[in-house]
Amino acid sequence: MMRIAGLVVAAFAFATAGDASIAQSYPGRPVKLLVGFTPGGGVDINARLLASRLSEIFGQQVVIENRPGAGTNIANEAAAKAAPDGYTLLFSSPAVAINMSLYKSPPYDALRDFTPVSVFSESTNVLVVPASLPVRSVQELVELARTKPDALNYSSAGSGTTQHLAGELFKLRTGTKIVHIPYKGSAPSITALVAGDVQLSFVNPVAIGQHVKSGRLRALAVAGAKRSALMSEIQTMKEAGVEGVEVALWYGLLAPSATPRAIVTALANGVIAAANTAAIKQRLLEQGAEPVGSTPEEFGKLFRDDLTRWAEVVAVSGARAD
Repeated sequence: MMRIAGLVVAAFAFATAGDASIAQSYPGRPVKLLVGFTPGGGVDINARLLASRLSEIFGQQVVIENRPGAGTNIANEAAAKAAPDGYTLLFSSPAVAINMSLYKSPPYDALRDFTPVSVFSESTNVLVVPASLPVRSVQELVELARTKPDALNYSSAGSGTTQHLAGELFKLRTGTKIVHIPYKGSAPSITALVAGDVQLSFVNPVAIGQHVKSGRLRALAVAGAKRSALMSEIQTMKEAGVEGVEVALWYGLLAPSATPRAIVTALANGVIAAANTAAIKQRLLEQGAEPVGSTPEEFGKLFRDDLTRWAEVVAVSGARAD
């Protein structure tokens, strides 16, 4: 028994020493962040901000590789099947969790194939209506929708996006019937909203800030746990009287599941340091996002909660990928 105990202690010491050695030598070459979106969008912008700072922190180049397509599943699958050595990572959004329910047979298992590293930043969508719609509060909108089932439409940047599912979550929590009108991107979705072709939408505050200031759009509530730093005067959905419509649009780093803990920790520490850099904070706020810098454990809980939340919304709404 003592011999076995000694072997266990020796093995633990060897593993600990190995982890320490890995942490000291990582990264020894350029690191690649896969992004399942085209350049210029919110995820890509956040990924490039993080990559630039991580390159400085690690003293190694951190490069972005955009692999859009199949609702981000191309990038997700590539990252899931990459060598678990910390040199090919995934920078993503809730899409990686949403797809587990949205697609019949996704080419990866989010819980099995990924290790959450850290949430770099997050933003939230704002419920907005055109000024022509005679409602000035969430409760007035709910009352109108209940008196006119299927008469109101809401726009999104496409089926399966957080805008789409935020709308479905709103319908679920308020017991309303509102028709989803998907567009090919945020720009046409907002154009339809401003024109009054649709009656509401959940949109990033930066994208509609000028329209709200000009009076063309009216912001009713933030679909998040807290108020937006860009629109602090706009109440949260909970403050407006609607519980359970909290959609955190996070931008986070994930690694293949078998990645050594020492590398995950080193990466998380890098993301936390980047998120707490003054210049990065300012750039994020300008893009409508707020810095986070979470631990792997905190991100892991958020990731699991997202899988449960979106599975419920997809099941009840019947949402499916195009």
